[in-house]
Amino acid sequence: MAELLPQHPEFLWHNPEPKSSYDVIIVGAGGHGLATAHYLAARHGITNVAVIDKGWLGGGNMARNTTIIRSNYLWDESSLIYETSLKLWEELPEELDYDFLFSQRGVMNLAHHVSEVRDSVRRVKANQLNGVDAEWLTPQEVKEVCPIINISDNIRYPIMGATYQPRAGIAKHDHVAWALARSADAAGIDIIQNTEVTDILVENGRVTGVETTRGKISAGQVALCGAGHSSQLAEMAGVKLPIQSHPLQALVSELFEPVHPTVVMSNHIHVYVSQAHKGELVMGAGIDTYNGFGQRGAFHVIQEQMAAAVELFPIFARAHVLRTWGGIVDTTPDASPIVSKTEVDGLYVNCGWGTGGFKGTPGAGYAMAHTIAHDEPHKINAAFSLERFETGHLIDEHGAAAVAH
Repeated sequence: MAELLPQHPEFLWHNPEPKSSYDVIIVGAGGHGLATAHYLAARHGITNVAVIDKGWLGGGNMARNTTIIRSNYLWDESSLIYETSLKLWEELPEELDYDFLFSQRGVMNLAHHVSEVRDSVRRVKANQLNGVDAEWLTPQEVKEVCPIINISDNIRYPIMGATYQPRAGIAKHDHVAWALARSADAAGIDIIQNTEVTDILVENGRVTGVETTRGKISAGQVALCGAGHSSQLAEMAGVKLPIQSHPLQALVSELFEPVHPTVVMSNHIHVYVSQAHKGELVMGAGIDTYNGFGQRGAFHVIQEQMAAAVELFPIFARAHVLRTWGGIVDTTPDASPIVSKTEVDGLYVNCGWGTGGFKGTPGAGYAMAHTIAHDEPHKINAAFSLERFETGHLIDEHGAAAVAH
């Protein structure tokens, strides 16, 4: 799937020889790993850092997401971390001096039956109480925001309304990765590509570094930010994470003139769609029910996704699928992320974001950088600790997250 996110020319050749020792090693040069590196340097002055990836920067899940950014989650803890992330998104183009095409075109979450209407209105009220921009739209108001949508009563799942977050939107994922990488590189942080971590070294309950395909590298702190493979990485240090990995389906169409002005999501029939800056329709579907690490599309999932999309947007029947793929998502029992210290001193994990990974990119990096710098969580990630699975203080965003997984 390399064609989804080719290497940026600045980083094709730039792959420094690892030093023997760093203060901090970040495993995973995707959005979250690069954001952590950026904020370590920009907010905490920590630059003796290496970001290590077995592939190239931004070539994993960062290359395979559907680029949706929003913060309209139900629970207070989720609202805090995602709204913080959205505010950071709004600052990043100027902070990084890089136009990564952040487009606040709004996100609608459709409701198709009475119980969904009730749940959605509840979420709007909760969002408003938490200072998150949110409103409830009638079917006619849905049509005004997105003229190509079908609000007829004569369909399987008629639209009974929708939540709407005007500040939400999309960004261009490859440009985001390159912007964060450029900032980290300029601060003196090493981005070491094509280097796989084969073991995490622990002595007397404290992390001491990593073993890689390019040799041993010592470090006082190690942060695991490798989406999709977090459980495998953590097990190298003897830490068992309560997560499962599933393929997540998505596709893009051929290029079109602008026809779709916002982002539309349907939890009930599970399809979500936006139109990318180049013109292709970007559609996401559900996860495969089995555990796996396959980065490819499952035909039966995509078939159901297309049937739903064509019913909601009849004009899409004239489009052709250009490419399908699968990302790998880590899911937790409560559908919320883990951004936390671990039982191993100096080892931190950032995982379990499910479908929230891209939208949480700056928030996750900001929180992880603070946690590393102070060896204590920031207030925005304090609730997302590993301990919650022992204490029972779960953050159950199933359904309330406005997606079906």
